[in-house]
Amino acid sequence: MEICSVLAAFAAIDYNSVLRFLKDIDSDLPIIGAIGETFVLLSIHRCKVWRTFPIFSAYILWDLFSDIAGLYAQNVLQSGPYHRFYLVESSLDSLLQFCVLVEMSWSVLRPIRASLPRATPFIIGILLVLVGLLIWPLAGMAVPSSNDLQLRLIDQVQDTGAILRIILFLLMASLSQLLSIGWRDRELQIATGFGTFSIVAILVALLESHQARGDAFHWLDWVQSASYFCTLVYWMLSFSTVEQKRKEFSPQMQQILVSIGAGIHADRIALSDRNQKPVPRRKL
Repeated sequence: MEICSVLAAFAAIDYNSVLRFLKDIDSDLPIIGAIGETFVLLSIHRCKVWRTFPIFSAYILWDLFSDIAGLYAQNVLQSGPYHRFYLVESSLDSLLQFCVLVEMSWSVLRPIRASLPRATPFIIGILLVLVGLLIWPLAGMAVPSSNDLQLRLIDQVQDTGAILRIILFLLMASLSQLLSIGWRDRELQIATGFGTFSIVAILVALLESHQARGDAFHWLDWVQSASYFCTLVYWMLSFSTVEQKRKEFSPQMQQILVSIGAGIHADRIALSDRNQKPVPRRKL
């Protein structure tokens, strides 16, 4: 009987009224997001998260200012200037998110940083770029063909970054025991927020490009905005808890990572020795 009552309640919902309500709050979504980002920044400041993750903290601050600027640009600027603003803002946003991925990956290696070469963060960035190039054609499947070239490129960059964030989250979650990280570690907390939001973003992009028409866009855009706000709430609650002391890697993982770092260091030394020219002997 209870199940029948619930089904009857859903059937009685006036979905047109709900859709009109979602349309009415579309303009308020940047304000809601800015409020959530403000509370996340307060949690970051209170729990000193910015000391370990300065790029992530700067990204949340950037999101706050970009939401405020985007609300102003949408209501004041004309379509041409707003189009250029969106292209610049989206490009910078994707670049900052990529830097956050590098920062998270480097933070995961915190227990053995002393054993790794100084160029490891740059190597991580290069590896992420290579993975991004491999999934670039796959990300293009979710890009609407009706958009102009600039918008298609921006959408494909954003979808590529979303897939990268999902891959990193799945790797960190599946290898959590080897990496000695848990849900109370900041690295996995940040990756979980990015991963879950990115999964929703990719699903929304696929539906919009292949199935969504008319009013369905408002539903999907609202779902994506709601998932981002839920991510902000998750980060706010996660950062309010005390971070557990970082554990050392398992012996197997330490040996693997140190061997990789030593191999890279040896290759650099061999390459530098090969580039050095022999000093000619002086004739007596």
